[in-house]
Amino acid sequence: MNRDSVKKTAAAPLIHCIKLLGKQVAGHAVLVIALIAALITCFFVPPDAAYADYFDLNTLSCLFCTLAVVSALKERNFFEWLAGKIVTAFKNMRLVAFALVFVTYFGSMIMANDMALITFLPLGYFVLSSCGQKKYMAFIFVMQNIAANLGGMLTPFGNPQNLYLYSYYAIPTGEFFAIMALPFAVAFVLIAGTCLLVKPVPVAPEKPPAAPPAAWRMIVYFLLFALSVMIVFRVFPFYVGLIAVTAALLLLEPKAFLHVDYSLLMTFCAFFVFSGNMARIPAVQAMLGSLVAASPLLVGVGSCQVISNVPSSVLLSKFTADYRHLLVAVNIGGLGTPVASLASLITLGEYRRRDPKHTGKYLAFFLLVNFLFLAALIGTSYLSDLLLG
Repeated sequence: MNRDSVKKTAAAPLIHCIKLLGKQVAGHAVLVIALIAALITCFFVPPDAAYADYFDLNTLSCLFCTLAVVSALKERNFFEWLAGKIVTAFKNMRLVAFALVFVTYFGSMIMANDMALITFLPLGYFVLSSCGQKKYMAFIFVMQNIAANLGGMLTPFGNPQNLYLYSYYAIPTGEFFAIMALPFAVAFVLIAGTCLLVKPVPVAPEKPPAAPPAAWRMIVYFLLFALSVMIVFRVFPFYVGLIAVTAALLLLEPKAFLHVDYSLLMTFCAFFVFSGNMARIPAVQAMLGSLVAASPLLVGVGSCQVISNVPSSVLLSKFTADYRHLLVAVNIGGLGTPVASLASLITLGEYRRRDPKHTGKYLAFFLLVNFLFLAALIGTSYLSDLLLG
């Protein structure tokens, strides 16, 4: 054996380890980026006691419980069964697209955008897989993401930023609906119009439908899901729901915990640190304070692109009394970059897990459609201001 062969043989384990590490990093790209971003901000805001306030335990508990329940539903092939029902009922791809996108749109009004996506993105994947139309996955995922971000903006409890601003400014309920009615209506029309671009090609299940899950078990799991969502609305302390859901699934579906997306939970934690630190950097506060007075709408939308819509709501509310434009900004501002809302990070992570080879194409399409929708909604807001004087 020559010297070069010996070197190659000795280096083989190291090369193998590097390849494995590369695959792990690529498989959790969103988490890695979030961790790096959080770490960078720590140099500007060294860790202290205030870090504990960054983490929304209600949201994290709800997220974990919801992921666990959805995992339990997957264990019982619920989504495969429901996917077969949807394909059989709607019969062509355009109607299937409408069904998947608008169940997410209206679902976000009830369970908030993050939870709607965790629930309905897997359904979208299974529907497309069941009828051999996975080529539409990028389109469906992007539209489900947009639907989730915009569907909940009509009501004070539909999106987390709405709950905060509704309470912070003590906005009258009637005025809240009046402010959000126009962007909500425009969003509905835009989403419906975009779904019409899907060709009405016939679809049919490629294999016999899955057997329906046991009814009693599904009832229990949906009650656990409702319990998880109620954590967000603080119906009871988060630890009560966390204990109840965990105990029930340990008894009924212990394997569900093996398939929970723990990297998503870590991504949320890293993102909380990043956005919390950004809001405490004096230069950022000074810049936003001077800019928000000029245009709460544009500054609000721009802030969302960097630190997400919920932290933007908290930060910018300290600098303006113009809650009308700020409310619109942090709702439509969830569109745009993948970090503009946590819902978008959820969608990116789910797509990356399902189709890692085409993540780049997905991101390009995501940015194109999101910014087109965002431009249309910003234009609608300015037009409304002009017409109302």
